[in-house]
Amino acid sequence: MPSERGREQWSTRIGFILAAVGSAVGLGNVWRFPFVAGEAGGAGFVLIYLLFVAFVGLPAILVEFVVGRRTRRNPVGAMHEIGRGIWKHLGWIFVVTTFVIMSYYSVVAGWTIRYAILGLQDGYSDTPAAAGKQFAALAQGVDAVGFHALFLLAIVAIVGLGIRRGIELAAKVMVPSIVAIVAALAVWAATLDGAGAAYGYYLSPDLGTIAAEWTTILPAAAGQAFFTLSLGFGIMITYASYLGEDRNLAADGVVIIAFDTAIAVAMGLIVFPILFTAGIDPGEPGVGAIFITLAAAFGELAAGGLIGAIFFGTVVIAALSSAISLTEVVVSYAIDERGMKRARATALVCGALFVLGLGPAYDTVLLELYDELADGILLVLSALLLTAYVAWQWSEEAIEELRRGIGRLGPLGTYWIWLARGPVLVVLFVSLALGVVEFVGFLEGSFLPWLRGS
Repeated sequence: MPSERGREQWSTRIGFILAAVGSAVGLGNVWRFPFVAGEAGGAGFVLIYLLFVAFVGLPAILVEFVVGRRTRRNPVGAMHEIGRGIWKHLGWIFVVTTFVIMSYYSVVAGWTIRYAILGLQDGYSDTPAAAGKQFAALAQGVDAVGFHALFLLAIVAIVGLGIRRGIELAAKVMVPSIVAIVAALAVWAATLDGAGAAYGYYLSPDLGTIAAEWTTILPAAAGQAFFTLSLGFGIMITYASYLGEDRNLAADGVVIIAFDTAIAVAMGLIVFPILFTAGIDPGEPGVGAIFITLAAAFGELAAGGLIGAIFFGTVVIAALSSAISLTEVVVSYAIDERGMKRARATALVCGALFVLGLGPAYDTVLLELYDELADGILLVLSALLLTAYVAWQWSEEAIEELRRGIGRLGPLGTYWIWLARGPVLVVLFVSLALGVVEFVGFLEGSFLPWLRGS
């Protein structure tokens, strides 16, 4: 194990919490959550999602926390230290998964920058068909490559400065900004004509609908819970590695999850009133959900260009806060295991991300390929394997590490381990199986026909 001398730590508890919240509050919350909720039926999805966050999300986030703080290393180094046999190599899945996700995440984040600017310039098309053509023109090609590069340059500037002067300082500015803007937009959305119908759809669960559609709602809610809490990326392992031993991991986990969930739910209070007011189907699927349907809704609203620019500007900030944490997973590996200086490691990692992201910037089919593989399979697989190892092979050490900063843990440590052994593993296994099925379906239905036609 490398020496801890000189390894950075968070300067304050609030700095760590805001950085972790910023990691979770990214495109998954600001973009993905409202539209997954729409696809899965609205309020019934929200209810099941909240249950998954409480009973599955919290045990899972603590698994990553204890591994990170105990080892004080990145995912690869952490598993080399605590793993036995083949488990020593588990950390590589986190790094590879995060690297692939970040390569196309920055392309999507580049779209949000372009759309924020668009609202202040030409404005948004006022019909889904016209908005679809507008999106197709901006989502791939030279424009997409340029904004992909611009977003990565911002990451280099922040992550290259380190934990305290870069990541923590940025989080202290960005996360409160996101909260303030989201709150203001939610208040504004409440004044729209469609707000009443939207709230009924979004906040009044029908138990009959849940019973009838549970095969759709359950996996969607489980997948969103893990995605939005940044679980399976190795982010929480990496961030916890910069923590001191006196921190109460359980308390910090509850605060992070509460903030993250509140912002996700608040985004629904913004998006659904806008869609209902514009008369647009809230269940419109795909990457076009935010860049086509919502942009078209802004095009129909008075002052829609300005409101849209503010909304997409908020998405840019949220995407940046998450991308910082994604990049830090790979950068921390280069620093800890390869002995690189932070500035050089950050520049090399972001340069490689730019190259790998050229495919998704060239054609959105390649972006979907990356996403289906990384988000649907690799992300869930890494979380499943880590949870299985910690819960069954490393449980005594995990409980001991959780006890630090808490004191008397009593039977709660045992309850936590059994939640990880049971509900968490079951949810992850089912999600992985569904992800494999969806990936095969994507290959057969979209990717292979595209490949033959290209």
